[in-house]
Order: sequence, then C-alpha cells, then structure tokens
Amino acid sequence: MRTAKPEHFPSKNHSGLDVPCFWPLCLPQRLIRTRLDSLRKNLAFVETIHRTQVRRSAPQWSTPNEIRLALHTLQLREFSRRADGPFTVVVAPYAGHSSTIADFQKGQSLVETLLDHGLGRLCVTDWRSAAEATKNYDIDNYLAELNVCVDDLGGSVNLIGLCQGGWLSAMYAARFPAKVRTLVLAGAPIDTDAGEGPVKNYAHTLPTAFYERLVELGGGMLKGEFMLTGFKSMHPDAQYVAKFRDLYHNIDDPEYRRRFEEFERWYEHTLDLPGAWYLQVITQLFKQNRLAKGEFVGLGRQLKLKDVTCPVYLLAGEADDVTPREQVFNAEDYLGTPGTRIIKEITPGGHIGLFMGKETLDAKWPGIAAWIRRGA
Repeated sequence: MRTAKPEHFPSKNHSGLDVPCFWPLCLPQRLIRTRLDSLRKNLAFVETIHRTQVRRSAPQWSTPNEIRLALHTLQLREFSRRADGPFTVVVAPYAGHSSTIADFQKGQSLVETLLDHGLGRLCVTDWRSAAEATKNYDIDNYLAELNVCVDDLGGSVNLIGLCQGGWLSAMYAARFPAKVRTLVLAGAPIDTDAGEGPVKNYAHTLPTAFYERLVELGGGMLKGEFMLTGFKSMHPDAQYVAKFRDLYHNIDDPEYRRRFEEFERWYEHTLDLPGAWYLQVITQLFKQNRLAKGEFVGLGRQLKLKDVTCPVYLLAGEADDVTPREQVFNAEDYLGTPGTRIIKEITPGGHIGLFMGKETLDAKWPGIAAWIRRGA
C-alpha cells in the first residue's frame, strides 16, 4: 500500500520550494502576473512624472518655421507659405510659459489652423525668458521691439493678441493705429476692473509690497516658478491631485499618456519675466486699469483706445476664470472702432482652450481667419 506524500514534501520538479525563502515562487501564476503588471504600471507612471515634472524639457514648435528676427525680448518666427499679401502676427502670451502654445501640436495648432484657412503669411512672437541683462525692461521695450517686427514685415499687419499678447496688441494699435489692419483680441484683459476671477482678486487685494518681494526674491525678475505656483493655486485639487490620479488610471493608454506629456511639457517649462515689466503690469494695468481709462503712457505718448479704428474681433471663453469675458468684451466701450466693425464671440471652455482647444480651433478660428482676409 502506498502512503500519501505529505503536502509539504517537495516534488522532483519543485525541489526546495518548501524552504521559506522560496515561498513567493509558489504563488499562483495569475497573482504573479498581477504584481508584474502593477510594477510595470508604477514604473511607467514614475517615468512619465520624471519626464514632465522633474526634467521639464523645453516644448517644441510643431510647424516648420524660421527665425526672421532675433531681438532682445523675442525671436520673430515666420511660418509663411506664400510670398505676397499682408502679414498676420500672432502676439503670443508672455505670462511665464513658452509661446509654443500657439503651435501646440500637429492637428491642434492655431498656427496650422490659420495657415490652412488662407493666412499664408504668418509670424509668431517667440518671447525670451528674462535674464540679468533684461530684468529692468518695461512695457516700452516690448512695444518698441514689436514695432521693429511690424516695420520689418512691411509696416502694416494684422495682429492677433492672445491673453497678455492681447493687451500689448491693443496698446500697439493705439500707439500706431495706421500700422494695424485688423485686430483680434482672444482672452485679452482690456478692462481689468470688470468681471470676477482669481487674477483680478489677487491684483486688487494683495499689496504692491507682496509683488515687489516676489521680484526681490527672483533677483530682479519674476521667476517663472513663482508664476506657475500662482496658476496652480487657482485650482489646487486639479493640479496637485486629480491630474496625477487620472494619469495613473490611464497609464496603459499610449494616446492619453502622449497628450498628458505634450501638455505638461508646455505647462511645466517656465520663462522668467523682467521685474520692472511685471510690476508695471500689476500696478498700472491691473490695480489702476490705466489702459482702459486712457491713462497708460506707451513710448512717450498717452495711449487712447479710441485711436484704434480698425476692424476688431473679440473672443472670450465661457469658462475662462483667468480673463473673464467682461474684461474682453468691455473693450467695445473704449475702442474707436464703430460697433458695426466689432465682432464679439464666446466659445465653450477655459482660457488656454481659446488658443489650443480642438473645439475652438475647429469651430471659431477658421471663421476668424476668413474675417481677417476680408478685413485686409
């Protein structure tokens, strides 16, 4: 009669598995696979976080271009597909991030959209990060170099101002009205007393000394890291928790991970701003609202928005809490352009979506391009 083999007795194919240090090898194969999958998922998550939050490589332009001018405040990038007709200049935001937001990625690019819809001579302001040599630059330096760009392009252009680039474009059109054929202001804070939002509240409630201290800590500059922290503090749950949770849950989706990395590469890579420029923006534009009131002095002259008489297109985001729609649309009350030549449009989504949101790029910007062509 055969006696039953004790359960702990090693078989000839698994000799030694009763030794405690080998017990993990006895786990069911499915459990091993689960643990390996979890390990792989964790590693992919950590690698993605390292690339976007730690390494922070610079974002890249998606559409072929060449540097037409290299100035102290910017490089003027040209994307033109034809050699005749007026130029359109996209004045990108200068708010701590790269100008590549105007050319985010293939298939989701304002530059590409404008080119595809007939604006064949196109340039974008690629703003430089502030440095020791430029930390004392003020708004006049930026207006002057924008003027150099316009003159180099023939002296008469269509301007598309995005966010901060919008109020700079409005200033330029007020200072040199004969040089601006049409003006598009997208998410541009013109009447900074209007509407409600965290940017307005910060500017009006925090003392000037707070902003001066930020510049002091930055060695005469507003560090891009400080600016980024301020933006994140507007939506802390989304920026510090939700986006990482969602990334982990979707880490096995290559397309989701690619989109996450593409946006974070732009969002986390920051530019420093000149301290003099920044304090001028905070005090004169946001605290005192001098541009809307006609009290801002640019390049030696008091700027009056009533001097802007070209066709104007105002685009605002329905959910934009950076630049509330009232700050954009109230420009109509201050401009010299007749109401019949001003178009006001609102689009779903938030602030950044105005420049790179797929829905807005598809639904609004082709029409804006056609409007520019007609106005030119």
